[in-house]
Amino acid sequence: MEKIEKIKIEIGMEIQDSNFIYFQNTDKTQKKIFYDYKRCIGCGICVSLCPKKALELGPIPEIATGLDAPPIIMDQEKCSFCGICAGFCHVKAIKMEIDGKNIMEFEEYPHLDSSIKIKEKCLPCVLCEKVCKEDAIKLEFTFPKKEDIIQFKEGVEGEIKIEQDKCNFCGVCAYFCPAILMIEKEPTPLDIMPYENILVDEEKCDYCKICEELCPEDAIKVKGENEELSRIKIPKITGKITINENCTRCGWCKAICPYDAVELKKPYEGNISLIKRNLKKCDPIGCHGCFNICPGNAWYIPKEKEKIIGVKDNFCIFCGACVKACPYDIIEVERTYARHTPIKETPWAMEWKDAIKSLTDGKRSLPDLSNSLKVKEVNHKEFHEEEELDIPVVDEKKLNAVREKIKSIAPLLDNTKVRYVWERKPEKAVHEIIKKMQVSDSVT
Repeated sequence: MEKIEKIKIEIGMEIQDSNFIYFQNTDKTQKKIFYDYKRCIGCGICVSLCPKKALELGPIPEIATGLDAPPIIMDQEKCSFCGICAGFCHVKAIKMEIDGKNIMEFEEYPHLDSSIKIKEKCLPCVLCEKVCKEDAIKLEFTFPKKEDIIQFKEGVEGEIKIEQDKCNFCGVCAYFCPAILMIEKEPTPLDIMPYENILVDEEKCDYCKICEELCPEDAIKVKGENEELSRIKIPKITGKITINENCTRCGWCKAICPYDAVELKKPYEGNISLIKRNLKKCDPIGCHGCFNICPGNAWYIPKEKEKIIGVKDNFCIFCGACVKACPYDIIEVERTYARHTPIKETPWAMEWKDAIKSLTDGKRSLPDLSNSLKVKEVNHKEFHEEEELDIPVVDEKKLNAVREKIKSIAPLLDNTKVRYVWERKPEKAVHEIIKKMQVSDSVT
């Protein structure tokens, strides 16, 4: 007889700052799930995908409006550490490792296939870094500043002008020369430009004309004399842009880039709309839940007074977090496509295919229910807040009689022998209970 190998499984949890670390250890493998509840937006995608129903949504409307609580709760006893939650978390709030290696590195674990790439036509400039709400973009200019190539000259006369209609606020001149100042403003989905003006502090300007030569848009005009200009090599604008895993693929950088240098593939494609019949309940100033929770920062308050709230769908990633956050069922999100890596042929491939397909059609395959009891369908009357309901009159005498009967049955149901008979021979149990109740009634 073949000996059956016993596998010892150890499960547990640790908490480090805002991270819940769940682990499942055996003699052969060590699996860890890292959940950063501060990064989680409560979109519920992982909850809908989980094949074991091990994840549950927390009170998202309350969390979106300020409650400090985990948006997702995990039942470790149910979790199989399949990794689907980590593979399809677009904000990287959930990560999973097997023996210290991220599951994104394993071909047999499908995951979202979104991407962002900076093309060669990038100048570079400061705009993408400035509008990124997630601090995912870092710019490092690598060309020298003015102080590195020429000495400032006191008392030089001249004139400098920046043509606002040509300037795209790339920020190159302000990086190069301390005399040029860019005035910041808060970008919004309707006006994403992070600057409102560009000024020159002429006390710090010696009209060297290097900024004029450097400007990629020919927006700076300088009058003055610089004998050294002919001997100076005008620096080439160079730099390095890096994008870290905080990127949510919202598209702000792509929208602001004046050189069309951002190539973006979002994780989902779809549609977002407002349910007009419920809009009167919306209070965007008092609630602000959709604003707070949206990873794409796509929500805004329209200038038109008759419009209560608005959303820029080109910044939406169709995660549905706003739907979960809204307490009044005002928002509707439809996903039409989920971009993911290929699903390899594994024993669990069909379950993965079914789960991933549900991201767009909302349907999951159900277990075989052929042996289950069918419940008679009841037509429920639709309830309206304005409707006055007729409250039935309660006959207190009959109600007390029912309560007394229930009270007399309760001790019988606590009896082990009665419950044993009930579970195995219900017909016999009914007669026995009736007899005992009759005896009880005659005694009282």
